[in-house]
Amino acid sequence: MSNNRGRGLQANALGTFDTVVMAVAGSAPAYSIAATTAVLVGTVGLASPAALLYCAIPMLGIALAFNYLGRIDVNAGASYSWVGRTLHPFLGFISGWALVVSATIFMVAGSLPAGSMTLALFDDGLADNTALSTAVGAAWFVVMLLVVLGGARLTVRAQLLMSGIELAVLVVFAVLALFHSGDARAFDWSWFGFSHFDGVSGFASGALIAAFYYWGWDVTSNLSEETRNSRRTTGLAGLIGVVVVFLLFEVFTVAVNVVLSSHQIESNDANVLAVLGEELWPGWGGKLLIVAVMLSTIATLETTLIQVTRSLFAMGRDRTMPTALGRVHRTWNTPWVAIAVVGAVALAMFVASNALGSVGDILSDAISAIGLQIAVYYGLAGLAVVAAYRKMLLKSFGNFFFGGLWPLVGAVFMFWIFVESLGDLSPEAIRIGIGGLAVGLLPMFWYWKQGSDYYRPAKLDASRTVEAGHGADQYATAHSGGAHEGLPTDF
Repeated sequence: MSNNRGRGLQANALGTFDTVVMAVAGSAPAYSIAATTAVLVGTVGLASPAALLYCAIPMLGIALAFNYLGRIDVNAGASYSWVGRTLHPFLGFISGWALVVSATIFMVAGSLPAGSMTLALFDDGLADNTALSTAVGAAWFVVMLLVVLGGARLTVRAQLLMSGIELAVLVVFAVLALFHSGDARAFDWSWFGFSHFDGVSGFASGALIAAFYYWGWDVTSNLSEETRNSRRTTGLAGLIGVVVVFLLFEVFTVAVNVVLSSHQIESNDANVLAVLGEELWPGWGGKLLIVAVMLSTIATLETTLIQVTRSLFAMGRDRTMPTALGRVHRTWNTPWVAIAVVGAVALAMFVASNALGSVGDILSDAISAIGLQIAVYYGLAGLAVVAAYRKMLLKSFGNFFFGGLWPLVGAVFMFWIFVESLGDLSPEAIRIGIGGLAVGLLPMFWYWKQGSDYYRPAKLDASRTVEAGHGADQYATAHSGGAHEGLPTDF
């Protein structure tokens, strides 16, 4: 991999609390519940809480993988770097490309609800207008683009405001759901079992959608070069983020099953949460949860922009993509070229999305397609940690279980749902998901032929790195242009 030849990102801009907030915001709890619950319920019915539960277990394994890999390689590219230095550079590039494509697709899929939620605050009829929703969503996207361009500190300040209000509203309605009466159906513990799934393929399809719910907590790893004590902080924040959003997802998914009828869920596929809010608090509840969803959507647009631009920055720096993407703004210390390119591509896709149908149709196909791409780069990261720590796994039970077995189970699960769900997805979702990955082969082979140093990597070996920690520190410093902490002496 090539060293950073120019100005680096702003080191030590974020603290522990900041990164935890970013991890939770990255998974966008209110947005995920509002936009994805109808898709999940439509796929697995009353088994939706079970799908979230059984996806959370391997997802924690992947979060552990990010945690341990981040300790030995501080890199804004995250899995792009780790997979390339452990498994193979081609797989590393595909891992980074999967994040870039999924994030770009999401910025379109996410901006539409941001626009429709904003319009719904004024007139419910306007929210169904795809063209108008696209325009308003694009405006929000441009605002977030400028915030991300302004630097990590400005980004975090905006995130604290938006996510703080969102989480406060969600907690209030979680309490209201516990005391709600006049329910559509009685709670049943069987919702957490396997009996409501339509066979193995039904379970896989539900798990693929559940993976989309959780996706985004790993933004902390893409911010590692800008975080204090990043070798510990970013991975820990990711783990905390998964646990927090899991609890929120389960509470509200159970509440949807209990409070709303099947007809209410199916006929409000773009925002089930607003309907739930109206049931829990007639008059005000729907509007308040629309605000929460709107803020959550805008907040996760911000974290998604960070992920895709930091990944492209790392690729440009390594000359696996145009080198201009690795340029950093002199004042704001942000990858301004990558931000400008992503903004232009996303805005063009906003215009094209108007030909795809309603907001609900666009969300359904996009969620499934993104789920395929998430499964690829999460699964590869789960394998990468086993390869990186292979010489240390048998030194203790903790090493073996948390650094080997659990991440490996997570990786196998991700690849399994990828393969198993292909038979049940729509042709559009498969074309978007697989086609988006296939496009990445073009720049991969082009820059491989050009002789990028990324394709001749220094292998990532945790045992050697811990014994000679200064080597890894030199690597991290060369890439970040800033000061990073020494390696941990424990696994």
